[in-house]
Amino acid sequence: MNKIRKGDQVIVRTGKDKGKRGTVLRVDTDGRALVEGVNMVKRHTRPNPNRGVTGGIIDKEAPVHLSNLALYNPTTGKGERVGFKTLEDGRKVRFFKKSGEVADLK
Repeated sequence: MNKIRKGDQVIVRTGKDKGKRGTVLRVDTDGRALVEGVNMVKRHTRPNPNRGVTGGIIDKEAPVHLSNLALYNPTTGKGERVGFKTLEDGRKVRFFKKSGEVADLK
């Protein structure tokens, strides 16, 4: 069970995009995540008329390591560290370490 999952709101903790907030689009098995609008890189593409792809320079997201991301806490408005705990009914949920609030209320 990962601390950061697809669909989570995260904040970048380090790097050129420090402080940016975005939604996780994909989490890879190598410990990286693709975040919407974060870590934009320029990709030079060659035109391919068979696929209908025009050539040029495309801006796209590159994966960010999970250690550089923090889960966004909407009550405090900041990114916080996440841990796991088991509730009384036996569910395993994520919680914010600083405030102790449960992050998964589904």
